[in-house]
Amino acid sequence: MTTMHTGTAQTTTPDTAAGGDDVTAEAGAAHPHGPHGYSSQKNEHLKRLRRIEGQVRGLQRMVDEDVYCIDILTQVSAGTKALQAFALSLLEEHLRHCVAAAAEQGGAELDGKVAEATAAIARLLRT
Repeated sequence: MTTMHTGTAQTTTPDTAAGGDDVTAEAGAAHPHGPHGYSSQKNEHLKRLRRIEGQVRGLQRMVDEDVYCIDILTQVSAGTKALQAFALSLLEEHLRHCVAAAAEQGGAELDGKVAEATAAIARLLRT
């Protein structure tokens, strides 16, 4: 959910993926099997996301300073690649941790995790 503050009013809207998919259910879902696969790399992930956040702020600054459009597009490409690399890293950790744990249980648990991972990959491919 995205919460927007406007003065004293506050509105909440569902977050959507690139294809218009509501991603709040997945993003806010509790993990029933303990820590997430990325937990051991949490600090590295946060550092990486802060760098990406800095790239996006740099894009805002470039637009504000009327930088040549091709130079801005070059930076957009770099930011996009950085987000894609982060997503792939997170996906790999999900497969190694969550899907592997479900494979030990088999049955519906495994089927659900494979379907979940497949849907995540499909969303990544649409971007």
